[in-house]
Amino acid sequence: MTKTFIHLNLFNGIDNKIYEDSYLTVDDEGKIVAKGTGVPEDDSKKIDLHGKYVMPGLINAHTHIMMNPQTNKLEFLSEAEVTFTALKNLDTLLHAGVTYIRDCGCPFDVDIKLKRLQEAGQLGGTEIVASGRPMTMTGGHGDFKEGLDGNVTWGHLVDSPDEMRKAVRQEFKMGAKNIKVMATGGVMSSTDQVDDTELTEKEIHVAVQEAHTKHMTVASHAQGNNGIQISLDAGVDSIEHGIYVDEKQADFMKEHNVFLVPTLNACAGIDKYGVGKIPDYMIKKNDLVKRDFFQNVGMALKKGVKVVVGTDAGTPFNSFETGTTDELELIVGLGVSPYQALLGTTQYAAELLGITDNYGSLEVDKMADFLVLDNNPLEDIKSVSQPDKSIYKKGVLVK
Repeated sequence: MTKTFIHLNLFNGIDNKIYEDSYLTVDDEGKIVAKGTGVPEDDSKKIDLHGKYVMPGLINAHTHIMMNPQTNKLEFLSEAEVTFTALKNLDTLLHAGVTYIRDCGCPFDVDIKLKRLQEAGQLGGTEIVASGRPMTMTGGHGDFKEGLDGNVTWGHLVDSPDEMRKAVRQEFKMGAKNIKVMATGGVMSSTDQVDDTELTEKEIHVAVQEAHTKHMTVASHAQGNNGIQISLDAGVDSIEHGIYVDEKQADFMKEHNVFLVPTLNACAGIDKYGVGKIPDYMIKKNDLVKRDFFQNVGMALKKGVKVVVGTDAGTPFNSFETGTTDELELIVGLGVSPYQALLGTTQYAAELLGITDNYGSLEVDKMADFLVLDNNPLEDIKSVSQPDKSIYKKGVLVK
């Protein structure tokens, strides 16, 4: 039966305003079929929200659903362990108000396999844009072993343009919609530094060429400045982390609509909880970059780069439950408005994920994924962190 949510104050995910005393009419398939103000005179079931605030469901554009942020185990995971952990994390995300994610690297292509189940109607909940296994060089960030025999790695090991082409085509065959490339070292890998350049521009260019001719995007893990530059030169769609992004690169990103997904919460989690609990090399690398990281992301925001909310959820102490709203607060802490931060988990995030036809804003003909809050998120970003907020996925209350 069609139902209409009435007496709500609407942030639609696009406009920097609240539409007071609004209504949303949702059909049996979870799609918004009408919206307006007041109470419509129709025979739909009415659900009174009593003046509460409604905003789109949160989108997190950088997760690792295979990871447990407490155990931090990366090596020698079985496919059963990865799948079990992923399902638990998806459930946690949904109950936190995160209704869509882009997963940015998952062993055994588990994210792709779960997405297939969603498309077949066998698995509900938080939906996935899947990347499958990431692309890394031998010994690079992502060369972690998986499988009980230790003969399989988390990432595809690509050491030439031809190997990259084959690996991207393998992920295309599996059903990936995004390709993750590891352009630089990272905080969590023991054999490199964050400013090490790993994949070459030619290798990344091949990934982009293959992806863009097959309706896929490319996300580049790029922390060091040179890795960011070769990723931009190769034509990637998003820079992940972007610790040492400079002003010239930020100007280029704004002009060419390249998104930045900084994952500030990954740095903040290690800084707050990591000492004595994770290897010293992670602490040292995190301490080395954190000041520049926040400063450079703040610069990019002020220049108008489209900064998208992604958390790197699953990395040490980087919660699937609170990480997305923590990221929003960290972005606002860099000196921008709640509205600008919220675009990163609504409109901008949907653009990056390629899901704007159905998600990212609350409009007619889009899916009714939304949160119900006590307070105005455009006035106080902490409103989104409300622990007892109501969450609707395709118009159905999440229990």
